[in-house]
Amino acid sequence: MHPTATAPAPAVARTALDLDARLAAVDAEMTLRLELAGLALDVDTAHHSGPLDLADVVTDPVLLPEPEEAPYATPAAATLQRAARRLRTGGWCRGRTVDADGALCLYGAVRAEAPSGRVESDALAVLMDAIRARFPGAETIPDTNDRLVSGWPAAVRLLGEAAALADTRRL
Repeated sequence: MHPTATAPAPAVARTALDLDARLAAVDAEMTLRLELAGLALDVDTAHHSGPLDLADVVTDPVLLPEPEEAPYATPAAATLQRAARRLRTGGWCRGRTVDADGALCLYGAVRAEAPSGRVESDALAVLMDAIRARFPGAETIPDTNDRLVSGWPAAVRLLGEAAALADTRRL
């Protein structure tokens, strides 16, 4: 049952009305406002079939996208930066270049992102320098990849450091 709207009280000079008349006019105006608010609520909630269960709406934590980094201008640095982004979004693996889910190792990410053999070679050389700066006894990129104990964050960090190094070297 919807309330019926009442006509607003006619505008009358407030000085001519006594206290009871002014209260009646305010009551009529408030009644009209409440009826209109009730109608607006009925319209706004008409599409809901029942009470809203938040479990139906919120299923997982919301992960906001990371802000996009400004791309490096040099080819090897940009390749290493894209490789880091690929590992963050597509996954990281050890023991192989690519796994069944499409996740890549350090070497595989650089190969996948390099636009040419020359850029790939430069990017891999700089990555190896960044690895040796952090792990002085490291021999190869795949060996280092397989020994990373903290997983993909360490791999992404290494690629980020290598990208900065390549940019400094203007590669």
